[in-house]
This record gives sequence, structure tokens and C-alpha cells, in this order.
Amino acid sequence: MSRRPAVAKTPKARPTAGPAQPVGRPGAPRRSAPPERAPRTAARARVSLPAGVAPAQVIVRAGKERSLERRHPWLYAGGVEHVIGDPASGDTVALIDASGGFLAWAAWSPQSTIRARAWSFEREDRIDPAWFRARIQRAIERRCHLHERTDAVRLVFGEADGLPGLVVDRYGSQLVIQCLAAGVAAHREVLVDALVATTGCVDVYERSDAAVRAREGLESTTGVLRGREPSGPIEIVEDGIRYGVDIVSGHKTGFYIDQRDNRRAVRDEIGRLRRDRTGQPITMLNAFSYTGGFSLAALAGGATSALTVDSSAEALAMAQHNAQRNGFGPEQLVVAQSDVFALLSEAAQQQRRFDLIVLDPPKFAPSASHVERAARAYKEINRKALGLLHPGGALFTFSCSGAIDVDLFQKIVAGAVIDAQVDCSLVRRLGAGDDHPMAMTHPEGEYLKGLLLRRN
Repeated sequence: MSRRPAVAKTPKARPTAGPAQPVGRPGAPRRSAPPERAPRTAARARVSLPAGVAPAQVIVRAGKERSLERRHPWLYAGGVEHVIGDPASGDTVALIDASGGFLAWAAWSPQSTIRARAWSFEREDRIDPAWFRARIQRAIERRCHLHERTDAVRLVFGEADGLPGLVVDRYGSQLVIQCLAAGVAAHREVLVDALVATTGCVDVYERSDAAVRAREGLESTTGVLRGREPSGPIEIVEDGIRYGVDIVSGHKTGFYIDQRDNRRAVRDEIGRLRRDRTGQPITMLNAFSYTGGFSLAALAGGATSALTVDSSAEALAMAQHNAQRNGFGPEQLVVAQSDVFALLSEAAQQQRRFDLIVLDPPKFAPSASHVERAARAYKEINRKALGLLHPGGALFTFSCSGAIDVDLFQKIVAGAVIDAQVDCSLVRRLGAGDDHPMAMTHPEGEYLKGLLLRRN
């Protein structure tokens, strides 16, 4: 359910270092490592850092450097041999292999399982305000083409943009920022300054209230960083459809920007169904609907009605307001506050059928330990939904669980097809829009996956 998180007091940002060296903890003394932890003399001699740079060094355990050499940006706690110096949470450190070779500049996170997240693999880089501004500028330029379709764009997407843990969404002239890792949290003010300078947006709101913050040793924090707090929902336009976005209390940053292309695909699929069934009503079921994004796309494509189901009364109220924004009546966007599993069972008992169904559930598997239970849940909802499809109808089914990869998700849905005893074809795989790119060396960034099935 949508809920307003508790607001923690935002800590004062530490000043950042000047351009002569990576940003760390200015003025803090560096303790020498105990003699038994010191690296071999030969190894120390091979460390070749740019002149004037003296950050803490993290010596990577032999054999654990391979992923970093392939430019995977994470170093887990088990890969740390020892640390030279006394880096604070969020400080920039040099990652050094067991023989003394430079690997990367990284943000140190002493309380996280992911002990360091790489900023850069280039030895000559300086992780300073100018470096952050350049990264922000490059990320924003990559998304310029999207403004032809929408004024809701993800400007920065963490590791894919070389800024691990940073998420920035733009809704019109409003920026919403999430600092989900120690490094970006430590440099928050520098990042916000760069964002304001680059975009011209003066209103910046923080939604750093995700559960992953606790694993970084960071408190949940939300609130205004620049400008003013919006007095109500912000209206955005995507492919001609108007949506209201609650950046203060809504899920994540207020809207599922990542589903933009899939909302367009739903709209197109409704058009296909209308051509195939001239003159017949086209019905749609949107399960786990949140604020009705897929329902509005279906209605814009010509669907007769969209049953919009969610457990949150607040989300459904926003869905109804969104319908009104676009001139759709209550007989077109029909809301039902219900548990989706129960509603699917009830619809089966009533022998209801739909031409198009969307399943976009919350994260069933927040970690690898939840995969087995999540697989059963995904299979169950897909089995039930497939039984509610008219022949020729379409199912859009999604998973946002990072612990379940694309191949496993497809196997789960295939099992649902077998159990439902229906004849289905996979039309195509679905994913996030191109403002959510995946770095090829960081496959963990591909969290959203989906399938478009048609019942034969």
C-alpha cells in the first residue's frame, strides 16, 4: 500500500575535497595499519597512483579481483583482504589487487555486504565535484530523446550511469532523488548542485526511504533538498495520457517510469484486438494496478472497460483522478480494492473472461532466499490469469524481483501455462524503457522483466 514513510532528520553533508584528490573525509587523520595487516613491500611498491593522491587503499583478496578487472562495479566483503588507512562510510578508496596493481576508485561502505562500489576504473580520474558534474551531464544527455514522448524521465540509473546507488527521476520541473548507497549519500549535496545546474530545475525532493539504505548503515530520509515541496500531485504527460504523481507518499519516487514502453505495448495490443473483433467490447483486467497506468493506456487504445485492482485505497483514488484527467468515466475505469489472488479466484468461479490482462505485482523475491516462495506465487497468479483469458486474448506479465532472472521467470510462466491447460504463444519478452539501461558488466541492473503471451 502507498504510505508516507517516517521522515528522519537529514544529516548535514560533509564538505567535499578539492579537485587535487578524490573526495574523502577532509581533515580526518589516517591511522596506520597494524604491522601484521600491512601488505608485502613488493606489493606496496607496485601501487602507482597519480601524484598528490593518498586515499585509503583496500587490498583485494587474491582471486577476487577478476570481476573488477571485467569492470563489474561491486566488491563484496569476502573480497577484502585488508584496508590501509581509516576510510569513513562513503569515502573514496583505491582498490588494489594482491600484487599491488590498481583496480578502481570506489565508494567505501563498511556496513554493507557490498563493501565497495566502483566509481571509475581509470587510474587518472579524480573523484571530485567536476567528475560528478560530468557524469550527471552525460547521463542526462543520453535521455534527451525521451522528452518528445513524456516529461517523466529517469535521468540517472545507478550503476548503469557510473553513479552506483543514485536514482534521479524528473517529473516536469520537479526532480526526485534517491541516494541508496553510502557513496552517493556522502556526496549528496555535490550531486544535487550538479543536477540543478544541468537541468535548470529548482525543486528537488529526496525519497531515500528504500529498505536497502539500512543495509548501508544509513537512516531513511525524505524531504525537500531544494526549492519547495509540491502542494499536491504533479501532473505529467506520457504519450498523450495525463497522470498524477504523488512524489511525497507514492511508491518509490511516485510513478513507475520504467513501464513506459510496456504501457505503449498494451495500448497497441488493444488496437490489435479491436481490429480482430470489430464491434465487440474489449475488456481489460489490470491487477496490482497502483495508480492505473496500464488501465489508462488500454482505455486510450480503445478498450471498453478496465477493471483496476489494487489493495491500496489511496492508489485507486489516484487512478480514478487519472481517469477523470483523461475524460474517462467510472464505467470505463472500474476500481476494485481487493487482494489480487482472491479476486482472480472469484473471477474464475464467476466464469468471467477478459481480452487483456496485466499482472504487475510487487517484488515477491527481495533476495535469493525468497526465490522458491516467490516462484510459487508468480506461478499461481499467472495460472489463474491464463484461465480468465478469452481465446486470442493477451497476457502481459511482469516480475521486478532482481533475484529472479529472465530465464527463470519464463520457466515459471511456462509452468503456469502447463497447469492452466491452455495453448499460448510467447510473442516477446519485455523490459524497462531505455532510460533504465543495463550495463553489460552489471547484469544485476536488469530487475524488470516481462512476457507478452497470447492465448491461441
